[in-house]
Amino acid sequence: MRAIARIYFAIIGWRTYNGIPAEVKKYVMIGAPHTSNWDFPIAMAALLLMRVKVNYLAKKELFKFPLGIIMRYFGGISVDRSKNTRMVDSMISEFKKHNDLVLLVPPEGTRGYVKEWKSGFYYVALGAGVPIALAYLNYAKKEAGIAKLFYPSGDYAKDIEEIKSFYRGITAKHPERSSVH
Repeated sequence: MRAIARIYFAIIGWRTYNGIPAEVKKYVMIGAPHTSNWDFPIAMAALLLMRVKVNYLAKKELFKFPLGIIMRYFGGISVDRSKNTRMVDSMISEFKKHNDLVLLVPPEGTRGYVKEWKSGFYYVALGAGVPIALAYLNYAKKEAGIAKLFYPSGDYAKDIEEIKSFYRGITAKHPERSSVH
């Protein structure tokens, strides 16, 4: 699969950047802005090239055959968004059970414009005592990367503003849908 990802990136002219030390094995990775269906194949290819194995949550409707096979292969976990399943507590518990776990979360929760990010990723990281990796797809530079680790302080308003300030320099596929301005 890595060879296919390498060919795909050569064809589309993208490159990767990974600023996360290899010894860091547990973190919540956020990917923003998320504005296009193209974000998924580009992100998955980039993660393969960077040798970062992730798990991610996605709506259960995406796990129907045949797409479900691909979603599960790349670490997808089906979520029924119509039910309150205490997902934050469940993910904190998973971090405590595993020595290696990277959970990828699009903080917008959708490809469309949203005024506010969902906060679950922040509270999972805070509760599990793990950092938040700031990942991105910059369509202007054709670069997919994981820039740095952010350690939540517990002051959500202050921390979220600092995180969003990083993403203000990133160009989405559809900038008009980006919630980071």
